[in-house]
Amino acid sequence: MRVNVLALAALNVWRRPLPQVLKEAIMDPIGASSTWRWFGYENSWIVLDGGAVQSVTGGGHWGGGLFISAYDMARFGYLTLRRGKWKDRQLLSTQWVEWALTPTPAEPGYGFMNWYNNKDGKLFPSAPASAFAHIGNGTNIVYVDPDHDLVAVVRWIERRAIDEFVKRLLAAVGPSGK
Repeated sequence: MRVNVLALAALNVWRRPLPQVLKEAIMDPIGASSTWRWFGYENSWIVLDGGAVQSVTGGGHWGGGLFISAYDMARFGYLTLRRGKWKDRQLLSTQWVEWALTPTPAEPGYGFMNWYNNKDGKLFPSAPASAFAHIGNGTNIVYVDPDHDLVAVVRWIERRAIDEFVKRLLAAVGPSGK
């Protein structure tokens, strides 16, 4: 529910459909495909400035959310690996990325929305503390590892298999450059 309230608040701030904002501010600059879609629930339409606009939702479930390919997920992961910078453009401020990765008092492994950090080593016991992930519905994961300069996308993985995947991935990559 909190993500839906945030989406409605952001819609009222930007006064434009959030999929348009995402496309122009992030997806087009990172070279994302044209196949991703972001939908709201069928009952999430509001009147904004005299027109009907759909307030989009969080994860892809119950008919709404962001539906995105592994390719586009990887590009987004690369953007966050580079602390919001894509080529020569700063699309997200480095300060915002740091805030997004800051542990919360209620759950130290959780930052903003789907920004999960590994500072306490609980999320990925086999990964460095600097690793983080974007995790969505169905355990779709964008694993980001600054120490290894690495982004990996895993779709529909069972939760109990996540750390074993990370362990094998890091063994295949070899020691970090840091």
